[in-house]
Amino acid sequence: MQEYRGLFVAGTDTGVGKTVVTAAVAAALRAEGCRAGVWKPVQSGVLIGSGETDAERLLQGTGIGERPEEIASYTFADPLAPALAAKLAGVRLTLDTVVDAGRPLMARYDALLVEGAGGLAVPLTDDAMVVDLIGRLRLPVLLVARPGLGTVNHTLLSVSMLRGRGIPLAGVVLCDGEPPAAGHDPSVVHNAELIGHYGGVKVLGTLPHLRDTSRREELVRAVSETVDLGPIRQAIAGTFGEEHFNE
Repeated sequence: MQEYRGLFVAGTDTGVGKTVVTAAVAAALRAEGCRAGVWKPVQSGVLIGSGETDAERLLQGTGIGERPEEIASYTFADPLAPALAAKLAGVRLTLDTVVDAGRPLMARYDALLVEGAGGLAVPLTDDAMVVDLIGRLRLPVLLVARPGLGTVNHTLLSVSMLRGRGIPLAGVVLCDGEPPAAGHDPSVVHNAELIGHYGGVKVLGTLPHLRDTSRREELVRAVSETVDLGPIRQAIAGTFGEEHFNE
């Protein structure tokens, strides 16, 4: 049984822009009056206090008045998959402990945007991947992908994995996380159409490169102008029923 409303923001890979998209969508929903919260179940690679963790960036971008430790259930220093980073830190992660750690946030907000770690098949515990956490939480997914060369393959593989697990997909957002490069990538203008055509999914838009992702007003403006938030609102409101999930 689904315990709360929300959305899982997953990526096709690491570094594709999940944090920026999560912050932007949460900020936009909050600007509309929705009491949306954010949760980063597991993060690795840098410690809280640096200002560079995903949790700290989420709070900067949304203006949510939580401490980073409250929205990041587990933080590990080593830049490794969560299962390995936890093991090296002497911590035993299980799906139960991860889900339990998020319950206080579930109770505090009308909707919770949950940011994943890396891609769907990233090892999360000794016997589970990120996609298994999504299935346990019973949340629809917003899939974040790069706009450039290679993204069609990565995105379609991720869509296939979600469908194989019976997990609803609210849509795909492309995120241009890199500043304009000297070389032109001709695939960018075609990739959204190819993903939609071959994947049978909605590409909701492309969030452009932003110089300062900590400015809430800028995030709200950018995501409102470039991304169709309608399917995201519908997914959070519970348009997808439990029949969409495989046990």
